[in-house]
Amino acid sequence: MKTFKLNSGHNMPLFGLGTWLSVKGEVYNIVKEAIKLGYRHIDCAHCYENEDEIGVALEEVISEGIVKRSDLFITSKLWNNSHKKEDVIPALKKSLEDLKLDYLDLYLIHWPVAFKSDVFFATSADGYLTLDEAPISNTWKELEKAVDMGLIKSIGVANFSESKIKKIQSFAKLPLSVNQVERHPYFNQEKLNSFCKSENILMTSYSPFGSPGRSDAMKKEDEPTLLDNKTLVDLAKKHNVPVSNIIIAWSLNQNISVIPKTVTPSRAKENLDSTKLELSKEDIELINSLDMDYRYVDGSFFTSNGSPYTMEDLWG
Repeated sequence: MKTFKLNSGHNMPLFGLGTWLSVKGEVYNIVKEAIKLGYRHIDCAHCYENEDEIGVALEEVISEGIVKRSDLFITSKLWNNSHKKEDVIPALKKSLEDLKLDYLDLYLIHWPVAFKSDVFFATSADGYLTLDEAPISNTWKELEKAVDMGLIKSIGVANFSESKIKKIQSFAKLPLSVNQVERHPYFNQEKLNSFCKSENILMTSYSPFGSPGRSDAMKKEDEPTLLDNKTLVDLAKKHNVPVSNIIIAWSLNQNISVIPKTVTPSRAKENLDSTKLELSKEDIELINSLDMDYRYVDGSFFTSNGSPYTMEDLWG
């Protein structure tokens, strides 16, 4: 399994299993089966509401001797309702308790958006906090404290723009190691990736297939279907692999981490096979040419109903 040495000094497997939208009753089985197949990187988050079931699977694969804890790379994320200084470490400890772990390999600030601590998902103006009320600087300092406490190995962010990363870098004492963002052939994030590489920050791609499993409420009308793209289909025929393998290999061949989600063991094996696929420079350039700056998960659900956040606040 190809790894990347983070700027924190720890090695992270570039390929992993995403668990967003993996419901209880399914996520336990796929995490356990994926690890048996050879997966070593599992991407989690408190807001996915399935960390307790993932924790059972992790506990079992370790106790059964399938892997040691040190073989695994486990990521979780700080949810929007725990940005305030006094809420950060309790939220982290809740994820650790649910995942049945003593430490996380990576912990990310999930979004540059803050909710009140008693709100799971803000649906009106009074559920939000502004970033003046819950400064990212305070949140980040608590993550650094958690590293000092041995609760986290590496820290980073998700859904952060270049300017927001630079802001963190202006006060951070420990390095920002990872930025997890939506990335796929229709949204290749070339400028952001170039910046991250220049700062030795690893980019991780979520929703690499365009997140077709999202709820209809999160979808826009007439969304382009990535997996049906003719160029990708032709490349898949050329290499005699599924289109999904082409997309995964496109990221891995560029030293970009990718965490496709599935709850199907056969698909998990199929995705894992992508780690052996080498694309030519011409293949990669052809895929890069598909970029249309199209974001599927655009964060607009954080900007309605009186929210203090705008799309420019999210991505600017």
